[in-house]
Amino acid sequence: MDDKKLVDRTAPPRTDDELREQAVTELQKRRELAGHLMAFVLVNTFLVVIWYVTGAGFFWPVFPIFGWGIGVVFHTWDVLWPQPTETSIRTTMDRIARRR
Repeated sequence: MDDKKLVDRTAPPRTDDELREQAVTELQKRRELAGHLMAFVLVNTFLVVIWYVTGAGFFWPVFPIFGWGIGVVFHTWDVLWPQPTETSIRTTMDRIARRR
């Protein structure tokens, strides 16, 4: 993973420019997630309406809902799960070094 993508949440960025860059990145990721969720709900609602209007037999929209839902879960996890801190990275490096 690129070092610039790692965010140390234990220590704030040193300058206002770094803080602004981090804030813009987080806000962009949240906006992209909101767009993804909106598309998921709208498209799948449309598919359910098509299913209903065409006779409401076997509930086939479950397949795109389930498949796309997996993508939504991973996207949400990527946006909301905290990135590794520098402290956790150093701790893991020390643990790996002790195993050698």
